[in-house]
Amino acid sequence: MIPPWPPPDENPGPFESSPTPPTDDEIRIAAGVARRLDGNQLTRRQRITVEVQNRVVILDGTVDTPDVRLTAGELAWGMPGVADVCNALRVANRQRPRR
Repeated sequence: MIPPWPPPDENPGPFESSPTPPTDDEIRIAAGVARRLDGNQLTRRQRITVEVQNRVVILDGTVDTPDVRLTAGELAWGMPGVADVCNALRVANRQRPRR
């Protein structure tokens, strides 16, 4: 068994930094992606969170269909200044009636 590092009872130490505040560019990209998602008929009523780190858009949440997931990723890619998109959206697990 490998113990966790750092041990849970210890201080994380100076090597562990606090999150840096978002840059103006990251805020602009996140706001633009959010506007695009809100303006699209497929994505506007979905539970999608947008985060940007180093020009990488991270989409998280749960959506209704695979098409909505794909559309959200495409909308994020279309935003100027985006270097990459991490589409971590999950499709809701809706049970189909058995025949």
